[in-house]
Amino acid sequence: MKVIGLAGRAGSGKSAVGRALAQRPGVAFVDLDRVAWSTYQIGAPTYWRLVSCFGRGILRPDGAVDRLRLAEAAFGSARSREELDAIVHPAVIGRLRDLILEEEARGTGVLLVEGALLGSSPHVDRSLFTTILWLEASDRARRERLEACDRGGHAVREFAEPDCGAVRRVSAEGTPQDVADRIARLIDTL
Repeated sequence: MKVIGLAGRAGSGKSAVGRALAQRPGVAFVDLDRVAWSTYQIGAPTYWRLVSCFGRGILRPDGAVDRLRLAEAAFGSARSREELDAIVHPAVIGRLRDLILEEEARGTGVLLVEGALLGSSPHVDRSLFTTILWLEASDRARRERLEACDRGGHAVREFAEPDCGAVRRVSAEGTPQDVADRIARLIDTL
């Protein structure tokens, strides 16, 4: 099975392209944001580590982590962002390993894994991936996509460029289908 990471800045088209490609036979799609959220459900080890690090102020009245409050607490400084990443990313990668095994057992041919930090986080085990693609789109295209997308009141976090040798850069200009077709051709060559 090929495991392809889809990384890039907000609005680069990672989700749209991943969902478009997942419509093809033998292709599955995983959104690592959703995986991350699942790792800090009430009572999970990651939940307790987040509460210990950032305090009970990150919790909703029902005790669940409020992602906006967590973002406010964690994105205030480089150190707090690093603490967040050091808590959540290893848990996400652990769950990703399980998902890879599950998809292999299903006979999936290509697993697309969307995660903005795949190319730059020191907590990502890049050996899990056949390759990681960094989707590059102009600021204008990204802004238009973000304006057209309902962010549901969630903060958009910008990420650093990937490590030079860690990813393959792919143009994300054009429609999601154009980009999906471009990526499908690339995957076929791997």
